[in-house]
Amino acid sequence: MLNFATQDLYDTCKQFLQESRCQRLLQLQQLGLARYADFLTQMRLNEVNILCVMRFLHNPSRVKFPQLQGADLSNLILDGSNLIRGDLSEANLQGTSLINADLIFANLTNADLRNANLTGATLNETIWRGAKVENCVFGEGIGLTKIQRENLILRAARFN
Repeated sequence: MLNFATQDLYDTCKQFLQESRCQRLLQLQQLGLARYADFLTQMRLNEVNILCVMRFLHNPSRVKFPQLQGADLSNLILDGSNLIRGDLSEANLQGTSLINADLIFANLTNADLRNANLTGATLNETIWRGAKVENCVFGEGIGLTKIQRENLILRAARFN
């Protein structure tokens, strides 16, 4: 059972995800979180995303490194997103476009990146443990080691 403060935050986050992209953007600007609008304005309303938004709105001053573990970001257009040091462990990124995204030090442990597009993404020090990468498209990419690249190819990732 949730306490009153947690229930109130849960309800606020659920309401946030029910609003239009424009309304979400206005709220994020008021909170000083507009730099995260690329994914927070596109997220679908579901339980895992409510919990994700709760992490953002609970303490807006501590969101420098996005905590997106378990989030459902499937089929979103997140081209050019800044997800440096983002925790995307167990996130659903199936079919997501992350062209030219900045994923330096991102944790993609057990994330689902099947059919995602990471062409031109910056991937230095990214953690790929257990990530599903079948048909995930990479371009030349920046920051993958030779071993990481070979490992991703063995797991059916594609390089252009």
